Amino acid sequence: MEWFGRSSKNYDFEMFSISHFFIIALLLIVATCIYLFKEHLKSPKARAWEIGAAISLILIEAAYHYWMFINGSWDISHAIPLELCSISLILNIILLLTRKKIIYEILLFTALLGASQAVFTPLLNYDFPHFRFFHFFYTHLMTIWVPLYFTWVKGYRPTLWSVLKLFIFLNVMLPFIMLINNLVGGNYMFLSHKPNSASLLDVLGPYPWYILSLEGLLILLSLIVWTLFGEKTARKTEVERNLPMS
Repeated sequence: MEWFGRSSKNYDFEMFSISHFFIIALLLIVATCIYLFKEHLKSPKARAWEIGAAISLILIEAAYHYWMFINGSWDISHAIPLELCSISLILNIILLLTRKKIIYEILLFTALLGASQAVFTPLLNYDFPHFRFFHFFYTHLMTIWVPLYFTWVKGYRPTLWSVLKLFIFLNVMLPFIMLINNLVGGNYMFLSHKPNSASLLDVLGPYPWYILSLEGLLILLSLIVWTLFGEKTARKTEVERNLPMS
């Protein structure tokens, strides 16, 4: 089964190829449909769809680790879900299962700032129809669509405090990830060194100062996201409105 193998010889991915443009178009089309048909998506069956989406993400992520394992590419130095997009995927699943607003507040920023970049400039070797192609884009697209769904359909909105929560969340995680990097020889979240290929980090200064530059850039971009999606007056989400009175 070449489509589930390790070799990318017959599945060499090229950025801005036909398959890549199709994914970008799919991202925009589905996002637009979520916004345009948000009233129709407020269905009694929505809860079943949310749980089903969470299960699908768990299954495809489990299949990805199985794929790495049987092909001899699973290694603790890179396979632990400690990258920003992997963390966003976990938050995505938790949000779908629990509908907790604090999870949404963090996920909205990590999804729009992290997963969107991964879709437009993917670090990917496998093209359609390889399994890794489907795994990579399905998980990243869902990581974007789900918080947009909770924003436009469920009525969730970030506040200015959400930016602070994101900042605290990431900075609490950083020392632990740096410790794990040192223990396993990894470079999770690029906290050990810059990537070998050209990236945005090249213009943010040398190690370790580019980490501080990234923090400043993160705050700036998060404020832009809050300006676009936040509401200046507090209001209850659909989930909060449906909670029984105590």
